[in-house]
Amino acid sequence: MHLVSFSRKQVDLSVKVDIMKSPFTGKDMELMYEKRTWKFRGEVYEYMHASWLCADTGERFTTDETDDAGYRQVTNQYRAKYGIPYTDEIIALRSRYGLSAAKMSLILGFGVNQWRAYEDEEVPSVSNGRMIRSIADPAVFLNILDSAKHVLGESEYKKIALRVQKIAETRQGSSYEVYEHDRLFMCERGIENGYGITSVERLKSVILTTLSQCGEVFCTKMNKLLFYIDFLSYRKNAKSLTGLTYKALPYGPVPERWDRIYGCFDEIVLEPRIIGDKEGLVIVPTVAPDLTLLSAEDQAIISYICTCFKDCSAADISRISHEEVAWQECSSNRLRIPYSYAFQLKAV
Repeated sequence: MHLVSFSRKQVDLSVKVDIMKSPFTGKDMELMYEKRTWKFRGEVYEYMHASWLCADTGERFTTDETDDAGYRQVTNQYRAKYGIPYTDEIIALRSRYGLSAAKMSLILGFGVNQWRAYEDEEVPSVSNGRMIRSIADPAVFLNILDSAKHVLGESEYKKIALRVQKIAETRQGSSYEVYEHDRLFMCERGIENGYGITSVERLKSVILTTLSQCGEVFCTKMNKLLFYIDFLSYRKNAKSLTGLTYKALPYGPVPERWDRIYGCFDEIVLEPRIIGDKEGLVIVPTVAPDLTLLSAEDQAIISYICTCFKDCSAADISRISHEEVAWQECSSNRLRIPYSYAFQLKAV
């Protein structure tokens, strides 16, 4: 756990997101990061390897969690390079069509357990990955479904085809959703946005969940909270929570298009407010968050960041963010902050 010498009044460091005791001394160990390479399917990829250091013995340990995070860093690069869908996209696609994993395998001509393996983070081959991506279009899926009619039987084929046809029809009315998506997100899913899902509804849920725990906050503070939430999530799970990109501006890291973000949701109101000696726009929620869009791990990360910075003013958290290497090395030219800086966070 990397700590920085801020006063406890500013950052609550008593709550740690990563804790592991040494099996030799029983003392807290420090989580260390170092750049390594990993050969995956004949290609070499760089990633940040995490291990726990026992200061007294010099021994290092890894866990399933740290190993999984390293694996995801590597496979994310492979998926992005070859256009292979991410695990959550594969899960969402099957859910959308309302079919079992075995049925998806049968329709696509995969091995009986293959789709389930992909949902368990096995990376599809390039050909299978591109086929999976293509069936996000219901018209393409209907064509493949027609080819699988002989293995489904007439009755089941008709039932599935009707469901897919209805999805195809409703899909035509989503132009406004595409417009809102493109207004808020700067890039497609990849390393620039921490491989996060670019979902308007998910972004709204993250903001509302943060507000439900931190209360009404100035836009300046929310900008920093989102930065720490996303970069901590990337450090732990190789995936940001919101899919946003960030720039290093004078008051610290901020989401690109942050003014559009807070102004586009009916469930969030911006109100002028004076708190202490500061006057500005406060973000006020009008509904409770939809937690079904966030995993337990996602919610834990948000809770941790809110706990750390609950007593910080907007000015406090801005000063804290200025201590981050990410801001110091990118602020002179107001650059976009690479997610690789997640492994150098000091405040969390």
